[in-house]
Amino acid sequence: MIEQANRLNKVQEYYFSTKLQEVRSLAASGKDIINLGIGSPDLPPPPQVIEALNLALTNTGAHQYQPYRGTLDFRNAIKEFYKNHYRVDLNAETEIVPLMGSKEGITHISMAFLNEGDEVLIPNPGYPTYTSVTNLVGAKPVYYNLKEETNWSPDLEEIESRDLSKVKLMWVNYPHMPTGASANETIFEELVAFARRNKILIVNDNPYSFILNDSPRSILEAEGAKEVVLELNSLSKSFNMAGWRVGMVCGNEKNLNTILKVKTNLDSGMFYPLQAGASAALRLPASWFTSLNKIYAGRKQKILKLAKALGCMPGKDQSGMFVWAKVPEGETSEGFVNNLLYTHSIFIAPGFIFGDQGEGYVRFSLCATGDVIDRAIQRIDR
Repeated sequence: MIEQANRLNKVQEYYFSTKLQEVRSLAASGKDIINLGIGSPDLPPPPQVIEALNLALTNTGAHQYQPYRGTLDFRNAIKEFYKNHYRVDLNAETEIVPLMGSKEGITHISMAFLNEGDEVLIPNPGYPTYTSVTNLVGAKPVYYNLKEETNWSPDLEEIESRDLSKVKLMWVNYPHMPTGASANETIFEELVAFARRNKILIVNDNPYSFILNDSPRSILEAEGAKEVVLELNSLSKSFNMAGWRVGMVCGNEKNLNTILKVKTNLDSGMFYPLQAGASAALRLPASWFTSLNKIYAGRKQKILKLAKALGCMPGKDQSGMFVWAKVPEGETSEGFVNNLLYTHSIFIAPGFIFGDQGEGYVRFSLCATGDVIDRAIQRIDR
């Protein structure tokens, strides 16, 4: 038998990969499972996007290799999007690189900047992929705790009291997943100053800024941010295009050229019609988000009702497509989730998978119709 690479010894299969197999097995056995655990939009992309995709299929050269940096039109669409919605000026030639989903960017950035033994600051709770990829490249995860009483914001004073001499990279994620916390008016400026003082590259993972959020922000708005910051963004959530795998990384030319050394050796460019459809999405008026959020707002009210029926306590002022809530006193997140699954055939995500600071919480997804959520409420009421 050929043994697996040592780099996999610290990496587990993604929780949802294994848990959803269990959920599917229960469904196959005849259980009517209501899945409120996954943030995969169930709504369709905008019709203009589908139209642009279909039209691009007949374009001369559509099926050939595409530029590693993406088409100029796609990069210009990203530039316009950042200017219109975030008030950030980007150079389409040098400060934008399209990605096959922002998750790809986490790996590319880590491979581009981290050596074995480098340390990486990772939010706790936070997206598990930050830790997995850090381990895969041989770097060391170093966690900074986020707490509900401080609205899940990093305590930079506490972090700076540590030995940061080996820290090279810091992941931040606002609006935050899984808690739904938004960045306040000063946190991005404080993070940029922190990065300068400590010579750390900060990456803001920003796919949720238009979901139930009245004030979309980019860390690149902060003065001087491009020198010490990168930002990942995605069309998955804001435009219901998760399966398309379309995202971007933005920052200064030097950092992006470093990332391209990795990316150009791992793929051969994004399918042209996907880029054409993505360009159409990014140029939609703000009314698209208004109509989308009207649907999510209605669903959120029903999820809050479900959480209350379960004895859970949601936090306040949450953005994004999830509701983050405390489980009843004395319960563990995993025990609560499993009991809900096996007793009521309802699946939600346990908070422990996002780090030990997530223990005692659960995450409900808004990616289900109001009728489905009503069925879940009826099961609990019965």
